[in-house]
Amino acid sequence: MEILEKENLGTPEQAADPLRRNILLCGFMGCGKSTVGKKLSKLTGRPFVDMDRYIEKQQGKTIAAIFAESGEEAFRKMETQAVRELAQKSGLILALGGGTVLREENCRILRESGILFLLDVPFPALKERLKNDTTRPLLQRPDREEAMQRLFLERMPLYRKAADQVVPAGAPCAVVAQRILEFLNAEMP
Repeated sequence: MEILEKENLGTPEQAADPLRRNILLCGFMGCGKSTVGKKLSKLTGRPFVDMDRYIEKQQGKTIAAIFAESGEEAFRKMETQAVRELAQKSGLILALGGGTVLREENCRILRESGILFLLDVPFPALKERLKNDTTRPLLQRPDREEAMQRLFLERMPLYRKAADQVVPAGAPCAVVAQRILEFLNAEMP
């Protein structure tokens, strides 16, 4: 139930309704944001949007191509624009890119639109999940493992600061999705 067309994503008025607040998933690359988001979509009937796919569709090229042609800073600007657009919608399950919460502006906008969950996976598990990945621009380098660990150590404090709730996410995606639903059910009146 992945939805990318703007007209299917709710209105700003609906976003004010606590029951229609967006479910926002953040975390390090490989933590399962997209997989858990799709599972949550099936369980709740809410539309799922993968922020990276949303940007790719808007730009007509892959994230890797954007990085190669325009650089990371240009991509981060596109990401902030996507955050602005998607935060105006309601009732979404939104898988954020791994670097989305690095900008305070993005965090501020996202906090207004929904509940931000950090999918927390230990570094050794992430390393295993990403060992054969060739699609992530920030890992395409000779010192891959060192770069990945450096990014992980830099980003985890920012993810924790941004998150409303930290969810242990080393388990299968169905278990992680259920943990998020349990939290939401406990929080809703």
